[in-house]
Amino acid sequence: MTSPQPRLSRPDSLHQQVARNLRNEIEAGVLRDGDTLPSTRELAERWDVSVFTISEAMKILGDEGLIVSKSRSKRIVNAPNQTRGGDIRLRTPRVVMIGGYAGSGKTELGRILARETGWPMLDKDTITRPVVEAALELLGLSPHDRESDDYFTKVRPREYESLIAVAHENVACGNSAIVTAPFIREFTDTAWVDRIQASHTAMNAQTLFVWVYCDADTMHTYIRHRGAARDAAKLANWPAYLDTVNFDMRPAAPHTVIDNCASSVPLQKQAKDLLSAILAAPAATA
Repeated sequence: MTSPQPRLSRPDSLHQQVARNLRNEIEAGVLRDGDTLPSTRELAERWDVSVFTISEAMKILGDEGLIVSKSRSKRIVNAPNQTRGGDIRLRTPRVVMIGGYAGSGKTELGRILARETGWPMLDKDTITRPVVEAALELLGLSPHDRESDDYFTKVRPREYESLIAVAHENVACGNSAIVTAPFIREFTDTAWVDRIQASHTAMNAQTLFVWVYCDADTMHTYIRHRGAARDAAKLANWPAYLDTVNFDMRPAAPHTVIDNCASSVPLQKQAKDLLSAILAAPAATA
């Protein structure tokens, strides 16, 4: 698969950012067909933006047919084709490893692919967070710490070890899998990448690396919205956090880049194109 050059676009308007994130939540099944959205004022508070920004975002989603206004204060999600696609089982399982910085949209991409294929969705935080938080507390740290040396040296390696073990368990059963995590250190470690590919090849599986690129403003909007405790340190000093972000970073292996900036092609369309490429790859006969 090709790997386009990254582009650092100018900041997109807030209403475009909000619209894209809500669209992604609908396409990933977080917001379901028939759900009633909170009021404009409630959405503005959740997203930490103005009422005007929410109204403009709703206009975009309304024009796309994803939101239907029942009244001035009631909006309904309109996604009748949101049902999951058929289960796809391949003779050569695929392990789709999706990485990206916090708030880039990697989990939403994984959910869309999982809904289309029926493949298990293996997200690092979902699988490991309760145990990680307990381990951090036993070390005398905040359960939300993701910045200290103790976290990086004692806890983080075990998170990824557990995640990869779950993926291997699925592949050993002949299942394809979608694996989502930041993979910041892992994707740039050639030895790690080679080991992962070799282990999957030994189980007659193919490894596909995907990197989700997103601009700083869109990431910031989404991170503020999700309100996860583990993001508190990032938001408290956002400029310092951005100094740690390498927007040019890409996996040290052939990969696909998904551009999840607010002005890019909708994530659903990119997910479908990605899935078509995955299924069209050699030995992908069902």
